[in-house]
Parts: sequence; C-alpha cells; structure tokens
Amino acid sequence: MAIYAIAATAVGVWRIGGLRRENRRLESNQHALMNSVETYRTRAGESAAAVERLTLRCEEFRRTHSEDLARIRDLGLRLRRVESMAVAASQSRYDLRIGLRDTVIVRDTLRDTVHVFDGGDAWSRFEGRIEGDTLEYTLQTVDTIRQIVHRVPRRFLFVRYGTKAIRQEMVSSNPHTQLVYTEYIELTR
Repeated sequence: MAIYAIAATAVGVWRIGGLRRENRRLESNQHALMNSVETYRTRAGESAAAVERLTLRCEEFRRTHSEDLARIRDLGLRLRRVESMAVAASQSRYDLRIGLRDTVIVRDTLRDTVHVFDGGDAWSRFEGRIEGDTLEYTLQTVDTIRQIVHRVPRRFLFVRYGTKAIRQEMVSSNPHTQLVYTEYIELTR
C-alpha cells in the first residue's frame, strides 16, 4: 500500500509540474500577443523591429497558421521537425528626383529623341528611358535582414535571474526599408 501511495504522489508531483509549465507557456503567449511589434531605428539609422516569441504546439500551429504550414510542406519538411519559424515584412520607399537627358536615336534615317535616366546608391539602382508616351525602368534593391533571438531576464531589484521572455530583434541594413511586421514562433512537443 505504501508503494502505491509513493507512486501516486510521484505521478501527482510530475503532473503538477507539467501543468505549471503549461501555465507559464500560456502566460508568456498572452503577454506576447498583448504586446505589439516594436519598431525603431538603431544608432546607425537602420530600421529594427522587436517582438516576443509565441510558443505553440504543433496542433495549435496547424489550426492558426495554415498558410505557413503549406509553405513548410512545399519545402518538403515535416512540421514535427521544425524548431522555430520567423516571419518579417518590410516596406521600401524611395523618394527620388530624377534629371532627364536627351539621347538621339537614328533608325533608318529617322531621328528620334529619347529621355534617359539612371542613378541610385549602395542599396538601390535604377535606370530607364522615356520614349514618346512610354516609360520603361528597372529598379533593383538590396537588403540584408538580420535576426537576433535573445533571452530577456527576470529582474528583482538589481538582480537578473532566469528567463522572463524570448525576444526576437530584426534589423534591416537598407536605410530606405522600414520593417512593418515580424513574428517569431517556437514549436514545442
């Protein structure tokens, strides 16, 4: 009888520990969902965004992120092997003032004037021409988005301990780009 009591107590303690972990996960998810994406500029002028992680089980991910699940399957991956997933969206805006120059084109003894323009910087390059009532142009942009995932410690007075949250920071190197959305999901078993 004593062995059964000890076994029942051990199972109860194990179950209570699991429920506490689940409550902490749900509390962390509520906090992450209540806080929106924080966008800011770094000291170097780069666009940055920060968001806390969501911790989802595979079933929860299937129910709430069907579009992302389809992309994972398109890559030939199984959801149970995915550890985490991050999504970021950026928007680039270019305010340009372009000077036009005339170029003369001779076709079969017919002379035609075409306006040509080009320019850019280290992150974007554009070129084009205006011929009659037609505008043709090419715009190429380059951007590097860096993702940093880090732990936010709990604090009591001046002492830091444990982990309060997992936070993702995204930084875009293109000064024309503004990060507008980011999401970080960690999958658990």
